[in-house]
This record gives sequence, C-alpha cells and structure tokens, in this order.
Amino acid sequence: MEEIFEIFSKLSYLGIFLLLVAMNASPILMPPTWIVLSSFYAIDHTFDILWLSIVGATGALIGRIILMFISRFFRRFMGTERKSNLDLLADFLKKKKYGYFSASFLFAITPLPSNILFIAYGIMRVKNISLFAGFWLGRAIAYYVMISISTVTLKPFLDLFDDSLVGILVTDISSMVTIVIFACINWNKLITKKKLEFVKPKFWRV
Repeated sequence: MEEIFEIFSKLSYLGIFLLLVAMNASPILMPPTWIVLSSFYAIDHTFDILWLSIVGATGALIGRIILMFISRFFRRFMGTERKSNLDLLADFLKKKKYGYFSASFLFAITPLPSNILFIAYGIMRVKNISLFAGFWLGRAIAYYVMISISTVTLKPFLDLFDDSLVGILVTDISSMVTIVIFACINWNKLITKKKLEFVKPKFWRV
C-alpha cells in the first residue's frame, strides 16, 4: 500500500486526484478516502491540508458521479412497484427547498461510506446539481478535519486495514445491507403517513 502512495505522491496533487477518482468510481473493496488523504499527508507534510481537502473532495465527487451513472444499470432489475416507490422519494426531495443539498451535505460530513448515497441516487435516476454541491462541501469540511487530526486517528484505522480486507469487507457488507434496506422501505407510506413499512424483495417471495 505504501508503494502506491509513493508512486502517486510523485505526481503531487494530480496523482492524488487521479487515484481518488478511480477509488470512488468503484462500489466496493476500497478504503475510506480520508484514510488515503491522511496517509499522503503522513508521508509528506509539505502537502497543504486545505488543498488536500479540496483535491480529495473533488476527486471523490467525480468518482461518485461515475458510480452513480453506473448504478443506473441496476434499476432495470427492479420491479415496477419498487421503481415508483423510489421515484416518489426522488420527487419528494426535489420539491423540498435544499432537499438534495441538505441530504448530501449531512451524509458527506459524517463517516458514512458515500457509495451508499450515490448508488441510491443512481437507482433513483436523480438529476440535481445541488446534491453534488452538498456532497462536495460536506466532504471538503470532513476531509479537512480528519486530516488535521490524523496524527491521532490514522494509526488505529491503518491497523484495521493493514494486510487484511477485514475492515473493507465489513464496511462494504454494511453498505450493501443498507442499500437493500433503503430500497425496501415503502417511501410512499413513510412520507404521506409517517409510517415505516418495508416492501419485500422478490427473492423473499420465492
């Protein structure tokens, strides 16, 4: 892993940007972006934290946009009921002022893996530039904070991911379970009647 950091660090911020775009375009088996950014900073303290945050947020956003468009492919495997269910949620967020911006910002500023968010947006066929702005701003702030305190937080997380896929697999499995649960929520009843109910996936009916 350290060899990868050294190779891309030679290209300075451009190398970091390209690496993060490729990482964030992948739905699974990738470490959190803030860990990668913090590792670059740990290797070379001449990197500016603010610029690392900006480059990181931009690379993450472009990669996630690619992932979002790839995720639209999986919509064809969904039933009509589930499609209309998710479309109702998309319309609800669109009608709310700053709906997409707020949802993306609040999600991005937390440690939650953002692949969940963009896979969901892709399945919902969302087209709204404010979700990109909210995500970018949230991630830029989160990355700045995480890199700034990385001298304390980085080592425990590196121990989790070092020489093992355990940490990554746990994160990815949690993400996939979350996406399934998200797609199974009856958004019509939740939005109109404030009642949480789930729509059973087809494989449950076999």
